[in-house]
Amino acid sequence: MDKSIKRGLNDRIYDKRKAAALELERVVKDCISNGEESEKIQLIIKELRNDYAYAVHQPNARYGGLIGLAAVAIALGQNEVPQYLEGIMHPVLACFGDQDPMVRYFACEALYNIAKVSKGEILIYFNEIFDVLCKLVADPEMSVKNAADILDRLIKDIVSEKAATYVSVLAIPVEAPPAATLIDPRTGKTLQVYQPQLPTAFSLSKFIPLLKERMYATNPYTRMFLVSWLRLLDSIPDLEMISYLSSFFDPLLSYLSSSLEDVRVVTENFLKLLLHEIKGIYEVKQAVKQKEEELKKDKLSKGILKDSDEETHSADEDDGLYIPGQDVVVDYPKIIDILINNLDSTEESIQLMVLQWLRSLLELSPSSFIIFMPKLLSVLLTIISHSNYQLQTMAVDLNAKLMELASTDEHEINYTLIVNQLTLQFLNEKESTRLAALDWLIMLHDKDPPTFLEHSDNIFVMLLKALNDSSNNVIDKDLELLSKISNQSDDKYFQSFMVDLVNLFKKDRKLLDTRADFIVRTICKSLDSERVYKSISRVLSEDESNLSFVSIVIQILNNNLIIAPELQKLRRKLINGESKELFEDLFTCWSLNSPSLLCLTLLTSKYKLSWQIVSQMANYDISLSILIQLDLLIQLLESPVFAKLRLDLLNPRENLYLFKCLYGLLMLLPQSNSFKVLQNRLSAIAPIANLPLEEGKSKVKKGLPDSSNSEKLLMAFNKSQKRLDEYKQSDEAKETDDAVIPQNSESGDTPIEFDSKGFQDDTILQSSPIETSSALGTPKRTNYIATLSGKLNRN
Repeated sequence: MDKSIKRGLNDRIYDKRKAAALELERVVKDCISNGEESEKIQLIIKELRNDYAYAVHQPNARYGGLIGLAAVAIALGQNEVPQYLEGIMHPVLACFGDQDPMVRYFACEALYNIAKVSKGEILIYFNEIFDVLCKLVADPEMSVKNAADILDRLIKDIVSEKAATYVSVLAIPVEAPPAATLIDPRTGKTLQVYQPQLPTAFSLSKFIPLLKERMYATNPYTRMFLVSWLRLLDSIPDLEMISYLSSFFDPLLSYLSSSLEDVRVVTENFLKLLLHEIKGIYEVKQAVKQKEEELKKDKLSKGILKDSDEETHSADEDDGLYIPGQDVVVDYPKIIDILINNLDSTEESIQLMVLQWLRSLLELSPSSFIIFMPKLLSVLLTIISHSNYQLQTMAVDLNAKLMELASTDEHEINYTLIVNQLTLQFLNEKESTRLAALDWLIMLHDKDPPTFLEHSDNIFVMLLKALNDSSNNVIDKDLELLSKISNQSDDKYFQSFMVDLVNLFKKDRKLLDTRADFIVRTICKSLDSERVYKSISRVLSEDESNLSFVSIVIQILNNNLIIAPELQKLRRKLINGESKELFEDLFTCWSLNSPSLLCLTLLTSKYKLSWQIVSQMANYDISLSILIQLDLLIQLLESPVFAKLRLDLLNPRENLYLFKCLYGLLMLLPQSNSFKVLQNRLSAIAPIANLPLEEGKSKVKKGLPDSSNSEKLLMAFNKSQKRLDEYKQSDEAKETDDAVIPQNSESGDTPIEFDSKGFQDDTILQSSPIETSSALGTPKRTNYIATLSGKLNRN
């Protein structure tokens, strides 16, 4: 360059730098006209780059270098600039990182002029330009921001016009071989094969990684800039921007929580546009598919296709027309995964948008949701209980559609993961969430009971715990599922269910104290009560580790058997002697609790066995707990459940052992209220009872166990009582009792001295006789029974 141009470009005054640039432009044009362009122009560009644009500590030189490079580009024109563009662009782009705002401003001006001349050729450097613009739109200097906006509009115009088709003039063409021809063996048609075209200057696949990185910007102005570019690129059909949606979808959703309202509005509108576009692509694909099927049917009807040749051409191959969108690939699984990850956002606007997308995509690609169901349900079921009515409504609707999808046999679902996620929802404090989880479990069980049970290892425990729920609706659904599982499963699963129930009571003392009665009643209401009692009895009989706990559960079972309306049929069965096996199972189990066992034998009119039990009780420890249970038994003898027993007292010749049993109880009891109640009852039939009775002449009543069976049962009772005594005296019993009995409660294992005065002062033993209602087996003062039962458990 001439010295005058060098001096002018380095001047502090803008007008002098501009004049020097105009002179430089004339020089470059002369070089082109004289045919000296290549070598001399390269030297000019090198001098402008090294001595001016890269002079970091000389701002005036950088100003001159930028305007000089722009002047060279203008002089070269659109036809000549491509071969020199690399040398021009790099120094200009480097100036955007200068701390001097004026350098950045002049860099914008220079790049604007270069792009205006280069047009499509500038797209080779699109990534670098885009990266620079991302920073400039948030520049603190207003003049730089304004210049960046002008430059941005120019680049957008070029991209809109050239991005999809422009191929750089510098692209080296490959010498293509002559077009090959092939014969289609199916149709006999001649096909011509062409070599692929050269790549365009703008590469969307290379741009996406940069876009993905920049999308995580937090500056609202940068976000506005990014959304505007996304809208532009998406509006160019040939680019198929929607195919790369999963690359930027996640950060785009976060823009809905932006502090700037404009960002939220443009993002929401763009997301709706994208969803509409996906629906359009789906409709196009469906239309093409339908057309293919129609063509196939048409050809088959005309006999064109033979049995051995059932393949058909696509619709666009037959008519030569391409329908925009028919080849666009939408990655549904990745999009769904991103949506689910954002569903638990703290921003309601994001949740609403996500639900809207999920609901639409479920209609377009339901099979893509199968793999994500466990993950989706873990979040969706919590939103069902959301305080926002719109969110709640959309979540309920989506949940219903997912249930409908999962209930079909077309798709194989992961039972283990889904059931695990659903059972976790039982811990949710919202009732509607717990109900929705139970609805899912019921549906999954109805769909395939064996598979459901196979993949639901801990389901019994969770369902049993749910019986302690505060909501009656939850309990009802829980019982419905338990009933379905038990009624449709074999004995193995039912026994496992009972084992889980007993273990749950053992681990949760509070549940045992407060809700065990209710849980047993509700289970018996929904399931076969006889099957339940048999199974629990067998489980308890096998428990050798904690006999104190077993004794407490037996008390609960006995109390329910006597007074619960839900067990009326089972009571009647025992009273009428219709199930010998049931009686023996209960007897074997309840031998660990003599008052409960005595109650069972009296209920079933096994009076001789009752007397034998009473006579054997004196051989073992009679604790305060046993006396309290005997007190309860005396009160229950006055209820309608034992009306038959009281009438049997009118037949002393046939029921000698009943008298001996009751008088034996009278001798075991201290002189408390219960003692007086029983004494008054026996005194009422004294005129009959005082008739001369001889044991040998008394008739044996039908239905009593034979002597050999009675001896066998009595041996089982004695064996259990001895085992219980040994357990009470062992160190193991002390340890397990500490786990079962609270520290502030009295142990029922400690023998007591019989002090009638002390018992007369006891509030439990002094309670008034229980009143009864007209309903069979239902004491009127159930609150008394419940209170007393609770005290029994604690003692």
